[in-house]
Amino acid sequence: MSEIRRGDGWGGGHETPVILPPQAYVPAVPASYEPAPPVKVRRRHPQWANAPATYVLGGINCLVFVLMCLNGASFTSPSPRKLLQWGADFGPFVLVLGQWWRLVTAMFVHIGAIHLATNMWCLWNLGLLGEPLVGGWGLIAAYLLTGFGGNLLSVALHPGLSANSEAIVGAGASGAVFGLAGLLIVLLKSRLLPLPEAELRRLRRSVIWFAVLNFVLGAGTSVAHTALRIDNMAHLGGFLTGLALAMPMVPKIGVAPALFKRRRRVAIGGIALALLLLDFGVLTFYGPPAVQLRSDPQSMRALRYEAGPPRWSRRH
Repeated sequence: MSEIRRGDGWGGGHETPVILPPQAYVPAVPASYEPAPPVKVRRRHPQWANAPATYVLGGINCLVFVLMCLNGASFTSPSPRKLLQWGADFGPFVLVLGQWWRLVTAMFVHIGAIHLATNMWCLWNLGLLGEPLVGGWGLIAAYLLTGFGGNLLSVALHPGLSANSEAIVGAGASGAVFGLAGLLIVLLKSRLLPLPEAELRRLRRSVIWFAVLNFVLGAGTSVAHTALRIDNMAHLGGFLTGLALAMPMVPKIGVAPALFKRRRRVAIGGIALALLLLDFGVLTFYGPPAVQLRSDPQSMRALRYEAGPPRWSRRH
C-alpha cells in the first residue's frame, strides 16, 4: 500500500507517494463487523455405521460358522450330526425332546461356506435397504421373528414322527432373509416415504423378483430331486411372517418418531404372540405321536444322537 504525503517541491503542492511495508497496513474494520463462524466439515460415517444391525447379524452368522470349522466341522459340507450339535433344527428333536430353541439357533447355522456366503450377500443387500425403514432394533426383531416363523412351518410340515412323515435337518438364514423381503415389499409401497414413486416401484419390483426367482429355484430342486435340497417351506414361512409383520408398521422415514415406534411395538408384539399361539398349536397337534415316541426307549436313544437323522436340507 502507499501513503500520500504533501512534499516541499515545486509550488509546495507536489504529492510524493511513499511505499509502506505490508505489515504496516491495517485495514479499517467497520463497527458492525462480525467474523464468520467456522465452517463445520461433516465426517463421512463408515457404511457399517448406517446399518449396524445388518452387520451385527452378519457377523454373528460368520462367527458361528468359524467356530464350527474350528471344532471339526467341514468347511464345505458339515455333517448332519455337526449341524445338530450347533443348533440346526430337526422335527423329532423339537417335537419329542422339546428343544424349541432350535427354531432360533438354526437361523445362525449354515451348511458350508457357499451356503453362508449366498445368505450373507442377500442379508447385506436387504438389510441395507430395510434398516433405514424399520431401525436397527426393528431389523433384528424382523430377522428373529421371521426366521422363527420359517423354521416353525418347516418343522410342522416335516415332523418326522412316523414312517410316513419325513424329517429334515434344516439350517440357514434364508427363512429370515425371505422374511425381510416380505417386509420390504409391504413397506416400499407406503406413500409416506419421501422418495420418487418411480424409484419406489423399481426397488419394490426388484425385491419381488428376488423372492419369486428363489421360490422357483427351491421348487425346482424338490421336483427334480437334485443333490441340492432347498427347504422352500422355511422360505414360505419366513416370507408370510414378514408380510404380516409389516402390515401394522409405517416406515421410519417420513413419519413422526413417536408414531413409528408405537406402530413398530404393536407389530412386533402382535407377531410374537401369533407365533407363540402357532407354536402351541403345532405342539398340540403332534402331541399324541410325540408322547408315543417318548415311551419307546429305543426311539429315544436314536433321537439322542445314537442314530443319525435320515437326511438333511440346505436353506439358501
